[in-house]
Amino acid sequence: MSPRAIYRHVVHSIRHAPEGGITYEAFCVTGGCGAESGPHLEQEAAQDWALRHTGRTGHDLFRRVFTDHAKVTRAE
Repeated sequence: MSPRAIYRHVVHSIRHAPEGGITYEAFCVTGGCGAESGPHLEQEAAQDWALRHTGRTGHDLFRRVFTDHAKVTRAE
């Protein structure tokens, strides 16, 4: 007799976990510059870094990253 597996499908949901917070970062992508703001807890801090970087270098193209934490819970 061969072994048998039983699969049970369980519904889960995924949501933002406020206790994890959100981090904001900006990366200069002008001409391969590669400068980055580093992670900040406030969006304004990352934006201010980008504005200062533009003022110093003239670079005007940035990639912005917003990172949050998520929690998966099993539906009951």
